[in-house]
Amino acid sequence: MNGLLILLIAIVVLLGAYLLYGRYLAKTWGIDPKAKTPAYELEDGVDYAPADTNVVFGHQFASIAGAAAINGPIQASVFGWVPVLLWILLGGIFFGAVQDFAAMYASVKNKGRTIGYIIESYIGKTGKKLFLLFCWLFSILVVAAFVDIVAGTFNGFQTAAGGAAAVNRANGSVATTSLIFIVEAVALGFLLRYGKLNKWANTAIAIIMLVAAIALGLQLPIYIGLTSWHILVFLYVLIASVTPIWALLQPRDYLNSYLLIAMIVAAAIGVFAARPEVNLPAFAGFTVNGQTLFPFLFVTIACGAVSGFHSLVSSGTASKQIKNEKSMLPVSFGAMLMESMLAVIALIAVASFSSSAETAALGYTTPSQIFAGGVANFLAVMGLPQDVVFTLINLSVSAFALTSLDSVARVGRLSFQELFLDESIRDEDMGPIRRLLTNKYFATILTLVLAYFLTQVGYDSIWPLFGSSNQLLSALAFLACAVFLKRTKRKSFMLWVPLFTMIAVTFSALILTIWKLGSGIADGTYQWLAGMTVSVDGASVLTAWGAGVQMVFAVLILALGVIVVIQGFRKLLGKAPAAA
Repeated sequence: MNGLLILLIAIVVLLGAYLLYGRYLAKTWGIDPKAKTPAYELEDGVDYAPADTNVVFGHQFASIAGAAAINGPIQASVFGWVPVLLWILLGGIFFGAVQDFAAMYASVKNKGRTIGYIIESYIGKTGKKLFLLFCWLFSILVVAAFVDIVAGTFNGFQTAAGGAAAVNRANGSVATTSLIFIVEAVALGFLLRYGKLNKWANTAIAIIMLVAAIALGLQLPIYIGLTSWHILVFLYVLIASVTPIWALLQPRDYLNSYLLIAMIVAAAIGVFAARPEVNLPAFAGFTVNGQTLFPFLFVTIACGAVSGFHSLVSSGTASKQIKNEKSMLPVSFGAMLMESMLAVIALIAVASFSSSAETAALGYTTPSQIFAGGVANFLAVMGLPQDVVFTLINLSVSAFALTSLDSVARVGRLSFQELFLDESIRDEDMGPIRRLLTNKYFATILTLVLAYFLTQVGYDSIWPLFGSSNQLLSALAFLACAVFLKRTKRKSFMLWVPLFTMIAVTFSALILTIWKLGSGIADGTYQWLAGMTVSVDGASVLTAWGAGVQMVFAVLILALGVIVVIQGFRKLLGKAPAAA
């Protein structure tokens, strides 16, 4: 099998899905181009801020296309390229894109409110409170995992052979460029809001800024260690999650979207030029390295096919920026299919290497490095310098993760605030405790402090629990949207198969994860040590402290998920009242 053939199949399938299935959903549910969207109706300049379709698409795509879209398919490739490709395409179209569109549609039709508020309106207040608690715990996991990813890509030092410290110029350049991005984003935010230029002028300025940041980053790398970057990234996230959305989040995502799309286009061109052979087996078996294809293939691929986090972005931030209901289809459905394309390219990249021994010999120890190395090899065929391309691809991957951090920290903050908000109580009538708990600064700091402690466990250890809880969140989003569609007399049959599938996958994965963590603590596999990880026979393993924290999260998330599912199905299977 040739990588080019896989890419061509993916392009045809995904483009056809957008033109046929996406438009069918929009027509079936109903789009009103003349309706006043929440972005205008509730404009406050902080969370509600109308933006052009290309700007909101940039925010949505940059937020949802986190490092998981690259890491997931590469990690899942141990099962063979056929099951990974099938799930990326089928899952991306009939699961992920449908969920993202449904969540955004339900939110826009409900004043831009989050999935939590939709659950309150159509399932009940108790369901909403439990779901918001679930979302908050999930947000802590995502922030912890992605801060570790970002800090790792910024880390200017590495351990060379013999234990000697050495600088990592590629990571240093990525760090510099990312910092320049943030400064440029603020300037671009003011330009977009007050400049009154047309979108083509704004686009030209954004691309010039992007190129300038990359050029400076390549020439002026910053060398700071991992621990310092952990702290600095958390400080950035703290500021980003409370800053008005137009001043940082919108323009930074706008800038990054061009970088990310350019990376996907360049990678696709590289595949056309190199036509790499697929060296992975088509199917490696139902059990590989102690992991079973069901449910772990699905929760490992995660965002490349379907991700509950997307529903939080669609209903938490993007829906509050939609100018016209017509924009919902390209911003939600279209962005998800674009992410599936990225996942396919990641699969081709890892499949182009002859074996894991080859990637290890090249120094590629993480999925992100394998992806960057594969794409750099493709483009080297066209005469482009391999080292420069490798740095640029790493920059793009870090941009994915950092942008996801912006959004998930804001979603976590909003979820915590909503836990204690009561529309029947006016702001001036709130008691001091409720006022504190609903304060955006307190909610943000509490969320980030808990995430910081969990970050010390390490990204690799958090990933299995992140994937399982992420997919369970997707099941809850499907359930909430199905109840909304039923209660508003709209067809919901297209959500039923994804709903039941994700419930089966995620409950199985969480139960197995809890069993593994508990067994590891009981039999001494995880050692009680002061540090977070310990080397046993040359392998890094999680300590009992870290395993215990994760098990508490896993049990809480599973319990909350079960209760919300039970409440939701009571409404979904009950008699629907007349539409309002």
